[in-house]
Amino acid sequence: MKDIKQTTAITGAIAAAILLASGAATAADEAQTEKCYGVAKAGKNDCAAGPGTSCAGTSKVDGQGNAWMFVLAGTCEKLVGGSLEAKPEPKS
Repeated sequence: MKDIKQTTAITGAIAAAILLASGAATAADEAQTEKCYGVAKAGKNDCAAGPGTSCAGTSKVDGQGNAWMFVLAGTCEKLVGGSLEAKPEPKS
């Protein structure tokens, strides 16, 4: 019985360490990225695709101005159509 408790404790400690490490990596990754509007392919945005859409993967057209995706910090404005701010939708 003692071995089972030790194994469970060790397994729990390893799982906690992995979760903490993955959270730290996510925070570091977000610090090195920025939201870039107008560069996502249709259906490939990370979030915020404007009226009529709910979130990730819902942009309707390539380069939709109000849909963004994460890119490496400092690269957005170097991309064709890239903007750090949402662009208004063209009037039909």
